[in-house]
Amino acid sequence: MPAYPFVTVDVFTNQRFGGNPLAVFTDARGLSDADMQNLAAEFNLSETTFVLPPEDPSHTARMRIFTPKAEMPFAGHPSVGTGFVLAQMGRGVDGALTLEVPAGLVEVKITQGEGGAATGGVISAPRPLTFGPTLPVETIAACAGLTPADMIVTGHAPIEASVGVSFFFAEVTSEALTRAAPDLAAFRAAANAEAGLGDRLSLHFYARDGDKIRARMFAPLGGILEDSATGSANATLAALLLSLTDRESQEFDIVQGVEMGRPSLLRATARRAADGIRATVGGDCITVLRGEAVV
Repeated sequence: MPAYPFVTVDVFTNQRFGGNPLAVFTDARGLSDADMQNLAAEFNLSETTFVLPPEDPSHTARMRIFTPKAEMPFAGHPSVGTGFVLAQMGRGVDGALTLEVPAGLVEVKITQGEGGAATGGVISAPRPLTFGPTLPVETIAACAGLTPADMIVTGHAPIEASVGVSFFFAEVTSEALTRAAPDLAAFRAAANAEAGLGDRLSLHFYARDGDKIRARMFAPLGGILEDSATGSANATLAALLLSLTDRESQEFDIVQGVEMGRPSLLRATARRAADGIRATVGGDCITVLRGEAVV
């Protein structure tokens, strides 16, 4: 039976067993869609990636991203972590990689330490900021075991936004963020009440102190009770927050995963561009395991 090599990395941290773990299959040629989904379910991480030859030879690779339940069009920590792994393998040109994903192209810039060794990466989200519908404050609060009084709506109502994959965003008090906990029944009720949400009801809660942010992301209907570092959501959050100002650009330090015992630090930026607000997100990575799967 053929064996497929994989590497696991912790993303958005420089300490093993922190950040967000990711499994990267560095050569997925020969794996079927079902194989990829089964392997992602077996690892049971928030995402697992599968590297394939690019459709455009000028790009570094094509990347497919799977949660334990479904394929994703784009995701942040898988893009950063996969870029880091490929850079360690000598892929890319001058510390830059281009990854093809269903949502578009993801540009990865590799950060380097002493001696030029890769230490992490920064990705550019594949799409400019777009908005979707809002949800009632009562609905969002119930999904996290909170009350409407815990919500802060002076900046924006709970709203769907995306730079490649969609999340609902809600600002809460710092104390409420700490005690938030996903309520599966409330998630199901919210998804049933809003046509088209299905299992993609992903809620990103945050508490803000200027340009410093603490965040938590819950997506239990998609198999992710809580995520320790959500790159795509935090890139979107940076773009959302910039949209509320008249500034040309803004940078944020975002801490996530503390309540899970996997502290993560993400650095997100947003800037106004000709086609809308564009965002980046990046951080450190560290290798944890190497192995192979027999399929």
